Amino acid sequence: MWYVSTRGMAPRIDFEGALFSGYAPDGGLYMPEELPQLGRETLHEWSTLSYPSLVKELCSLFIAPELIPRDDLNDLIDRAFSRFRRREVVHLSRLRNGLNVLELWHGVTYAFKDLSLCCTAQLLQYFLKKRKRHITVVVGTSGDTGSAAIESVQGAKNVDIIVLLPKGHCTKIQELQMTTVLRENVHVFGVEGNSDELDEPIKTVFADVAFVKKHNLMSLNSINWSRVLVQIAHHFFAYFQCAPSLDMHPLPPVEVVVPTGAAGNLAAGCIAQKMGLPIHLVVAVNSNDIIHRTVQWGDFSLSEVVKPTLASAMDIQVPYNMERIFWLLSGSDSQVIRAFMEQFERTKSVRLPKELHSKLSEAVTSQSVSDEAIIQTMGRCWQENQYLLCPHSAVAVSCHYQQVDRQQPSPPRCCLAPASAAKFPEAVQAARLTLDTPAEILALEHKEARCTPMRKGDDWTRMLRDTIEHLSQQWQGRFLNLPS
Repeated sequence: MWYVSTRGMAPRIDFEGALFSGYAPDGGLYMPEELPQLGRETLHEWSTLSYPSLVKELCSLFIAPELIPRDDLNDLIDRAFSRFRRREVVHLSRLRNGLNVLELWHGVTYAFKDLSLCCTAQLLQYFLKKRKRHITVVVGTSGDTGSAAIESVQGAKNVDIIVLLPKGHCTKIQELQMTTVLRENVHVFGVEGNSDELDEPIKTVFADVAFVKKHNLMSLNSINWSRVLVQIAHHFFAYFQCAPSLDMHPLPPVEVVVPTGAAGNLAAGCIAQKMGLPIHLVVAVNSNDIIHRTVQWGDFSLSEVVKPTLASAMDIQVPYNMERIFWLLSGSDSQVIRAFMEQFERTKSVRLPKELHSKLSEAVTSQSVSDEAIIQTMGRCWQENQYLLCPHSAVAVSCHYQQVDRQQPSPPRCCLAPASAAKFPEAVQAARLTLDTPAEILALEHKEARCTPMRKGDDWTRMLRDTIEHLSQQWQGRFLNLPS
């Protein structure tokens, strides 16, 4: 299994190469050169598997056994999920009016990012130990990625992690989950800007290929292929839980509603579709609606500003995983994608070629959900089910309620729930609901916090480079003093 850049100008690499990469050297994202096709027989076999077993099966298709033998792979994934609060790892809640909510948030930080990041961290450790290497991970976060990435590698001897968080743009709990981890290998910066602005210095640093190589830099954002790989399992699990019967010909469709920001979960869904899973995808966004405008009208262009919303982790203008989706739907036409994405990077506004827009509209439908609709959805779901949604999950469930109210016949539907309401007390309060906050979240308030400011007017790229160079020197010093 080889991996190629969506822009076609970088050499192909194996899974280990893709795992340790951020953006490809040509600015693209890594994708499998070809996708395995799954027939009815395989889907039947997989339909009774647990979520961790599905992750194992999917990973074994994309990671060559010469790189990680199957027994080792199984052990790594078991270890990754060992700290989840539910033994089954994810949980489907079947609620009134055909509402199925797939809870992806039973990991340590109460968000779906725990699922892919704990697996990615185990895969990294496997290769680092084997190669006796050190890496520095650089992560920009809009809320949940940073805390899940920190949690997955904190205390690791051969990994340093640098997280840039947007001060004042994520919830207090999200911020505390990052700033209260005082491990030696964790370095958190509070940036005076939004999540798109803090991505700029990261992208600048990663564009310096020699610097990246010299300091063994990588990212754990969903530009990293392994993150998307694990997320493919959400879609298979949702399908098997919600499909009426796999004995029907053709296999019955299931609609999966994907609330999204950077479009990692959506890219995973498109890959699952291409592998033969009969799902229809509905992408649900908040009022930062670039993906909705792209699906509806082929208009892939930035708005003038990012609007702060209750679903703060989705307050994103540049959904970088759309590049993977465009590449997939264009029939892997890297020439078209390179020209298209380079134009977008120059002008911040492009129109999808007609054929590509038509393919996207076939694969995905979309809705944009306002803060008002988020609050109404949270209230309605509580009233009907005594079930508390986080604002991001409410973005997905709002789409479900719209369909129910129209009384349109539709296939079974599964809404992905990316986070626990416990992380968003401000939104719960806005919906006039009451939150029973878990003890470990309450405890965050009383912990010591550590965070280095990146102020407007500071040279963020310089600060980031200096920190990376300092960590490299420290590691080299430690490495030279290790007993041989």
